[in-house]
Amino acid sequence: MATEIITGGATALREPTAHCFETSDGMELFYRVWAPTIPTHKAVVLFHRGHEHSGRWQEFVDRIDLEDCWFFAWDARGHGRSPGPRGYADSFGQLVRDADEFMRHIARQYGIPCEDTAIVSQSVGSVVAAAWVHDYAPPIRALVLATPALRVKLYVPLAMAGLRMLHKLKPQSFIKSYVSPQMLTHDKAQAELYAADELISSQIATNILLELHDTSTRLIADAAAIDTPTLLLSSGKDWVVHRKPQDLFFRRLSSKVKEQEHYPDFYHSTFWEKDRDIPITRTREFLLRQFNAPTETASFLSADQNRYSKQVYNKLNTQLPWTSPKRWWCSAQKLCLTTLGRLSRGIQVGWQSGFDSGQSLDHVYRNRAEGFTPLGQLIDRIYLNSPGWRGIRQRKHHVNVMLDRAIDQTNKNDEPVRLLDIAAGPGRYVLEAIEKHSCIDISAVLCDQDEQSLAEGRSLAKLRGIECVDYRASDAFDRQSIACHNPRPNIAIVSGLYELFPNNGPVLESLRGLADSLPEGGVLIYTNQPWHPQQELIARVLRNREGASWIMRCRSQTEMDQLVESVGFQKLDMLIDNAGIFSVSMAIRKSD
Repeated sequence: MATEIITGGATALREPTAHCFETSDGMELFYRVWAPTIPTHKAVVLFHRGHEHSGRWQEFVDRIDLEDCWFFAWDARGHGRSPGPRGYADSFGQLVRDADEFMRHIARQYGIPCEDTAIVSQSVGSVVAAAWVHDYAPPIRALVLATPALRVKLYVPLAMAGLRMLHKLKPQSFIKSYVSPQMLTHDKAQAELYAADELISSQIATNILLELHDTSTRLIADAAAIDTPTLLLSSGKDWVVHRKPQDLFFRRLSSKVKEQEHYPDFYHSTFWEKDRDIPITRTREFLLRQFNAPTETASFLSADQNRYSKQVYNKLNTQLPWTSPKRWWCSAQKLCLTTLGRLSRGIQVGWQSGFDSGQSLDHVYRNRAEGFTPLGQLIDRIYLNSPGWRGIRQRKHHVNVMLDRAIDQTNKNDEPVRLLDIAAGPGRYVLEAIEKHSCIDISAVLCDQDEQSLAEGRSLAKLRGIECVDYRASDAFDRQSIACHNPRPNIAIVSGLYELFPNNGPVLESLRGLADSLPEGGVLIYTNQPWHPQQELIARVLRNREGASWIMRCRSQTEMDQLVESVGFQKLDMLIDNAGIFSVSMAIRKSD
């Protein structure tokens, strides 16, 4: 049995209780709860740094002196008392999904609204917390990030390249941390406690370290999507992480309330330093101020007109000057794709029908490299493995997962399942779902404006022997057309559509039509693209189904969720790929 060290070595003022919650993949993660001495619905959730565990937060809970707050702290998978190889998870995205499920568990189990919850985090835990806030857009009250590990200091030359090579050769590999306890804090007693704590592991999985780097790159680039009140604490003598990325991330935040404190003489472990009362008091003051402030939610309904994503969109619509190296690079890319690239089946289809067309997506979903000559097949494999297309395939999987959940829930309520997809294309995934649930009363209306896609869908349904599907030509942005479909659906799907249109007006009309069509308790499954790592390359090189430049405006998850909620839906759940490119959400129709 590993020895647990209570940070500080003194008797705890608030004794925690031990609990577990089960994640969606069946893992039981350990967490601690410090109940308030005064009845409350306010909560602070604590995310530990890499290598550590929830027990390390004991002294922080005692010192911050918030008696009217619940405190929760988990042991992330592979840490502390939670199961799994030490320092390992299948992906960094898995840790972020675990965080979302932990927060949902707290809200459900303890009746604490997300709006009355704040996050305090340290190091790697701060990146997990920031990624959760960015990707899942929870309406939390406040976010405190202490020395976020947005860039880990790797003192070996070409360390990242070496780690990527190691990961390719040995996917489940580990490295040992170079950080000694004396590099974390000036407090000798704290350093000794750290060294003696058998629940602390020095190893971290290579894939987690690499994906920590990649996730941090995304967060820094797209920090403007975060508008949560944020306090960032940085250290001047940090041996573990770089400070400049923290400053850049902070400057780009959209939060109306954002504050930063720098402690010039601190090492990495902010809340365990010799003068830790200074940042703990600062955190206490920030949390109290946010908890006492009126709840305000910034509106993103007009983000297509006045938010940062509109600025990015306008920039992509502006031609680069002839002297720009980026213009020459994009021109070279386009030349390659229009010449040698045509040996690839996928690229050829893209130039013929548009890279965002249903024909292109069908090729991406098949994920089978095709082309003229072996070179063309190689180019096609590289094309199919691009980040966006990998995300598209993951989005399809997540739509299937959400659709299965919605069908099972509707069937449990003894209702016949009536599906509606307003921009289905051939509707392959709906046909797959119908085959999977063939033992229940299920039917579908699949709509599209493209007659070729509808004809292909009818042929697919006939080939599979599915007769309960009706393919109809319909405008996905016409409220009345959407609302008048018969039979009335109880599950509606809109996948991969709104991402293609930058303006919110048509999207809102479409959503109103879906709200009109669904009864109270009906389920809406919708997708979003909050981020794309190749957004500019796509805009300046590829063309869409209309033959124009394929210029996308990425909607933050906050914006997309607010559009859905504004017409009468309540979001229940969400899935997102590890790269944070595509999300799939489920919402229910509220009563009018």
